[in-house]
Amino acid sequence: MIRIENLTVQFGSRKVLDQLNLELTDHEITVVLGRSGIGKSVLLKAILGLVPIVSGKIWFNDEELRTAPVRRRTELLSQVGMLLQNGGLFDSMNVYENIAFPLRYHQTASGNELDRIVREQAELVGLTDALLLEPSDLSGGMKRRAALARCLVQNPTFLFYDEPTAGLDPGTSALVETLIRHVSETRGLAAVVVTHDLDLVRYLGDRVALLDSGKIVACQSRDQALVAGSPIWERFITAREKIHRGQSL
Repeated sequence: MIRIENLTVQFGSRKVLDQLNLELTDHEITVVLGRSGIGKSVLLKAILGLVPIVSGKIWFNDEELRTAPVRRRTELLSQVGMLLQNGGLFDSMNVYENIAFPLRYHQTASGNELDRIVREQAELVGLTDALLLEPSDLSGGMKRRAALARCLVQNPTFLFYDEPTAGLDPGTSALVETLIRHVSETRGLAAVVVTHDLDLVRYLGDRVALLDSGKIVACQSRDQALVAGSPIWERFITAREKIHRGQSL
């Protein structure tokens, strides 16, 4: 479990996250829903130590990340894999080398063991026949799958997905959604998906957390969130409909 307490992140005079609280539980997919530019990606980066934190605590089970010794902090963060919006593949490496990169960099596997792990993850995401292709030869959906396989080689317990279907056509988006669910169920992983896409909520969310004004203003099960009158329905879905009708919020 990852527990976030009173997390504040500020850029200049603007508080992007303001005393935010959220629990990310094991073996569940949590969808963090919110408007574009509201701070969803910043939340993931703050957990991983990629942006400066003004205040707050981040707990990995019973260990507080920010006060842990550097080596232990590295060990804790190695439990988390993150899939970037565009996949983040290295253009100079083919698919096989991209997937193998974390194993080589951290020197956690080599030789036949490295080859076995790479091929296992490629099979899981359906890229066995694409290992020798270059990133420029891949479709958007294939790039996401290759990036996901690269995350999985480190055997994480949590996967973070930053707008995983952004820029994809509806059919490819559906394939990526199915793959996220399949990987989580097959590997027993917890996942956090940040998005403004309601299709991801409907298909993936075991729990749905709404981020607004720097805080998690509601956190509900998917069934609760998608009922008219719920806090998430009223503050996000109904608000969108008002904008479509030209009404002020």
